[in-house]
Amino acid sequence: MPTIVVEVMPKAELLDPQGKAVAGALARLGSSTFSSVRIGKRFELTFDGPVDDAVLAEVKDIAETLLSNAVIEDVVGIHADAL
Repeated sequence: MPTIVVEVMPKAELLDPQGKAVAGALARLGSSTFSSVRIGKRFELTFDGPVDDAVLAEVKDIAETLLSNAVIEDVVGIHADAL
């Protein structure tokens, strides 16, 4: 069964307090490699049947209306994945 992966991230112009907290923790652990961290969400939707353009269009609509908050988040990726 194919899995469709939807990735959602905070809008670039908004602060990401979770990412900032992780970046601070990395610095406290001695890692100076990372200048910033942004934290998003990943949804895995298992689908019965072939994934075609109609299915991807339906998932796009679901991602934009249910899985993300359009005011503060962007859907940055939708793709079929073989997990």
